[in-house]
Amino acid sequence: MTKPQSASVKVCKIAIPVPLHRLFDYLPPDDVDSSQLKPGIRVSVPFGKSCKTGVLIEICRHSEIPNRRLKAIEKVLDAQPLLSQQDMRLLHWASRYYHHPLGEVMATAFPVALRKGKAAQGQHEKAYCLSEKGELVQPEQLQRAPKQQAMLALFQQSSTPLNAAALSAWQRNWRGTLKALRDKELVTETRLAVIPAPPTPAQPTLKANPQQQQAIDDICAARGEFAVFLLEGVTGSGKTEVYMQVIDQVLQQDLQILVLLPEITLTPQLEQRFRQRFAAPIVSSHSKLTDNERLNAWLQMQQGTASIMLGTRSALFTPLKNPGLIILDEEHDSSFKQQEGFRFSARDVAVVRARNLHIPIVLGTATPSLESLYNVKQKRYRLLHLPKRAGNAIEPKFQLLDIRNKKIQDGLSDLLISEIRKTLEKQEQVLLFLNRRGYAPVQMCHSCGYVSRCRRCDANMVIHYDENRLRCHHCGAEQSLPRQCPACQSGELRSIGLGTERIEKTLAELFAANKVVRLDRDTTQRKGSLENYLQRINRGDADIILGTQMLAKGHHFPNVTLAALLDVDSGLFSTDFHSAEKLAQMIVQVAGRAGRAEKQGKVILQTRQPDHPLLVTLLSKGYQAFARTALEERRLALLPPFSHQALLRVHAMNAEAPQVFLNAVKNVLTAINPGKTLVLGPVPAPMAKRAGQFRFQLLLQSEQRKELHSLLDRLIAEIEQIPESKKVRWSLDVDPVDLY
Repeated sequence: MTKPQSASVKVCKIAIPVPLHRLFDYLPPDDVDSSQLKPGIRVSVPFGKSCKTGVLIEICRHSEIPNRRLKAIEKVLDAQPLLSQQDMRLLHWASRYYHHPLGEVMATAFPVALRKGKAAQGQHEKAYCLSEKGELVQPEQLQRAPKQQAMLALFQQSSTPLNAAALSAWQRNWRGTLKALRDKELVTETRLAVIPAPPTPAQPTLKANPQQQQAIDDICAARGEFAVFLLEGVTGSGKTEVYMQVIDQVLQQDLQILVLLPEITLTPQLEQRFRQRFAAPIVSSHSKLTDNERLNAWLQMQQGTASIMLGTRSALFTPLKNPGLIILDEEHDSSFKQQEGFRFSARDVAVVRARNLHIPIVLGTATPSLESLYNVKQKRYRLLHLPKRAGNAIEPKFQLLDIRNKKIQDGLSDLLISEIRKTLEKQEQVLLFLNRRGYAPVQMCHSCGYVSRCRRCDANMVIHYDENRLRCHHCGAEQSLPRQCPACQSGELRSIGLGTERIEKTLAELFAANKVVRLDRDTTQRKGSLENYLQRINRGDADIILGTQMLAKGHHFPNVTLAALLDVDSGLFSTDFHSAEKLAQMIVQVAGRAGRAEKQGKVILQTRQPDHPLLVTLLSKGYQAFARTALEERRLALLPPFSHQALLRVHAMNAEAPQVFLNAVKNVLTAINPGKTLVLGPVPAPMAKRAGQFRFQLLLQSEQRKELHSLLDRLIAEIEQIPESKKVRWSLDVDPVDLY
């Protein structure tokens, strides 16, 4: 066994973003006093044949590795830690809870530019200040140059460097005078951080109704202490107004607010509303921004020069210099759960962050997750209810449309077509929802039955007619659209099923005089395209709005009075116990787009299952009644939130390796499991092959969270010793939101 190092040697323990559950030991750099090294600073270190940016976790006096084998840190990137002790504490907790390597968790807290080792500097602009010589010279000594004399006096009277805007405000033709002072070495150039100017508010605060005011008062009463508020409000009830009035009071205390949203599609429109309302610096953080834009936003929150950040899941770990409030909108949305790499739940980690910071957190939604409703029942969360739509808006009417044995034209029944016509004749807008993009999900040969399948996935290729392509929506593989069957060479290839592209063409034929706008991932790929479509819709330059999931979330379309879900049946039957909850939430969210103003809306659900208990309960008694029934079903089945789960996913290039590995894992679990944790599997994943990888999984479930996590700690240590682990890729998903 290797002897520990001498007590005089200091060893830096570094978290490096690699999928290994350990820290790495390095020696301090020779040119830096080790007493200046503080936990939380970034360092550049040699790692294998490359260099990586890591985070210093601690300095100790021993290492299990001999001194001669330890490498030194190449470069210290920060003089001071960019993350506070509270930030570090949260990341350590997240690493332990999700059983994910600390180095990769730490990397999640930084924008890409900082992960790559870039200096922690935001946007800068040129500015000018006095040199040491300039501080000693009296303006009177420049009496032969009155302009230089005046400018020197200006610099001596200013306590801060002057930029071009400040000099232009002093005198329009200042550049020649400045050059003369710089030639005399009286003034020198420097750099100033660009701080965004606060917007000028254009909208006054609205008068809250009694329910809104009660919610505002309750949240504001908890300022300076930890409390979780579940703000449940029907769509159109004015949740955003509650957010804004609470934010206004937090801003008056010079504190910062972090607002998390499930989709980048919601960020621009909410940012516009906030800028019209608050005289405070506002920044955004989401994947459509450049690396520099995200770095600037991160630094402005970290340094306290910005007051409000609007961001998606990845913005959760942004440091806040003066934290005051966290808001998480659409808390039920599964987009808040990271599905690759570090699989954290932004909602759950945000609650822990608020607890650590002793600040309130507001979880807003029209359709609360069953977990959040359970936490209300357990008195961990406080429920705030907004039961009515704001202003004069009226609740929409629901209609279950039984389409069995009815004539259907590309997914549109005659009755629905008639309702669309009536709505358009009243100069009102129609919203149609189908959660399936492309032209058709299946291409089949009518002669021999051949189906176009993806070679790398257990999935059909989707027809994209306008692009003349077949595309796999799982791995991205694509090919040109064949005209003859590859199996029998006949020309009898048919498009089976419906996608938004196909519905769009049918609508264009049925309603040739009307404008149709299609919103899905295919039509909104270009930067700014979604915003352009939303502007068209809101100014009335669209009659029929057709789209996928992105239509269901948070958009305000005042003139939409008819909303229709073209196919609700596809969500009624699934092997995943989460599916009923997700379908109920989607129906309520889509319905919420209809009748947002004074006109009453109508919601039509086309179905071949009109007697299905989910639909009957949801439409006759509402979401709360559905949720109570669903929670009782989960209690009886001991499913989350009445138990706790972790899903071990494994994939490899061949089908045998994952099974051998998972059987070895199961043998380990048999030896170390005290017996109270259920081990289910191994089984193939619902999509057994994806992107050329064969996928299997093992589910662990326990009524005791502590017992499950204790078992996972022991299991991960054992997995690293299993030889078969080198032949597969595996990941652990704690509290999975789907079993795929």
